[in-house]
Amino acid sequence: MELTALDFQQARVKQVLFKSRLRSVLYGVREAEPSLFTLQENPLGQWVNMVLKPQYGQRPEVAGIERLLRQTLDTGQSLVRQHQRGEMEQARAGLEQIERLASQIDQLLTSVEHGA
Repeated sequence: MELTALDFQQARVKQVLFKSRLRSVLYGVREAEPSLFTLQENPLGQWVNMVLKPQYGQRPEVAGIERLLRQTLDTGQSLVRQHQRGEMEQARAGLEQIERLASQIDQLLTSVEHGA
């Protein structure tokens, strides 16, 4: 079954959810859960493994999405550690890195979506 625009929109929503959760940790609204930074427990990571890879796993964009997602999770975890050391402003400024990575992931998602 072909993936639809709705499938790709769900992936983008999952990415926004991660950014929102990370932002709320860095602004002290919630505690950082270890699962937030685990590829297997990350909603977008799960979507990539269960939805995208079975159909498009051979496409180079999928490997790129996985690589960028790992980088996003590692960067997010690093920002949380920075925050926990009391470097709140620097950690919050690091959200810009997360946005850049998210933009790259979105470009790859769009490439798979329109090139499929």
